Amino acid sequence: MTIRHRAFTIFSLLSLLASMGLLFAACGGGATTSGGSASSTPAPAATKKISIGLGYVPDIQFSPFYVAKTKGYYTAAGLDVTFNHGVVPDLVGSMVAGKSDFVFASGDELLVARDKHLKVLDVATVFQKYPVSLIVPADSPVKTLADLKGHSIGVPGPYGATYTGLQALLYKAKLSLSDVKVQSIGFTQVAALMSKRVDAVMGYSNNEPLRLESNGFKVRTFAVSDYQPLISNGIVTTEETYHNQPEVVRSFVQATLKGLKDVIADPAGAVETSKSYIPGMSNTTETLAILKATIPLWQSSEQLGYNNSATWQSMEQFMAAEKMIAPVADLTQAYTNKTVV
Repeated sequence: MTIRHRAFTIFSLLSLLASMGLLFAACGGGATTSGGSASSTPAPAATKKISIGLGYVPDIQFSPFYVAKTKGYYTAAGLDVTFNHGVVPDLVGSMVAGKSDFVFASGDELLVARDKHLKVLDVATVFQKYPVSLIVPADSPVKTLADLKGHSIGVPGPYGATYTGLQALLYKAKLSLSDVKVQSIGFTQVAALMSKRVDAVMGYSNNEPLRLESNGFKVRTFAVSDYQPLISNGIVTTEETYHNQPEVVRSFVQATLKGLKDVIADPAGAVETSKSYIPGMSNTTETLAILKATIPLWQSSEQLGYNNSATWQSMEQFMAAEKMIAPVADLTQAYTNKTVV
C-alpha cells in the first residue's frame, strides 16, 4: 500500500472475502479498464490518451477518478483516461517501465523509489492523512504507545502501509520491533482481534474500526497521522512526463481534484456513480459509510491535493532514521504544488 500496496480498501472486496478482510492486498494479477459510464461530453479533436495505475481492484477509494471521468472533466481537459486496476508488486516501478503514465502511490513508496534512483515525483497528494491506525479493544490496558511494549500486534505481513504505520508508531514511542510481538495474521484483523489472538492489530482507519464496531466490538484507535506525519497516496508521475508534458499533468491533476471536490460535496452521489466502475457493489449503505469515513482523510487545511513540506520532512527523517532510505539531500525534488494551485 505501498508500502505494501496501498491504497486503502474498502467493503466492496471485503464483502467477497469477509473472513480475510482483504485490504490493499498483497499478491495478485492486474486488470486494465477504461472505467464504467462513458461521459456525454464530446471529446475535443486532439484528445490525449493517458493512463493511471491505481494499484488495487476497483474500489470506492478511487471515486474521485470515477466521478471526474463520468462527469466529463477529463474529456473537457482533452484527456482520454484509462484506469489500470489490479495489485502490482512495484507500482512506481511499473510506471517507470511504461505501464502507466501516472500511478496512485504513497510518499513513502516514492522515496523508496527515488532512493533506487527512479526519477519520479508526487504532483498531488490526495490522501492528506495516512489512513492507518493501531486498533485495540476498548478495555485494553494499552492506553499510550509506550504501553505496547511486550504486547502482541497483528499485521497482514512485514510489508505495506500497515507495517510501515506500525514502525512509525514504535518510532514515536521510542520502541523497536523487538519490544513487541509482531504476528503476521494475513488480512484477518477483525477476526484476530475479536477472538483475542492478538492484543492489537494494524488496520485502515476508515475500515476495520467501523467493521469491529458494527459487530458490537468496541475499540480504541491510535491513528498514525496523530503521531508521525507521513505522506499518503497521491498522483505520481515521472520527471520526464512532468517536464515534457506539463499541461497534460496539470490538466489531469486539476480534473481529478474537481472530481474529488464533487465526492466530498455529495458522497451519496459518488457511490451511485461508482457502481458502474465497481463490479459486485451490493451494500451501498456500507460503502457510503466507508466513503464518509474516508473524506476526512482527503481534506486539508491548505487545499485539496496539497503537498505539505513539513510532512515530507518529518517522513524523510523517520524513514532515514529507520534505514528505509538514505538521507535525502534535496527533498523538494520529490514533490511539487505547481499542479494544484
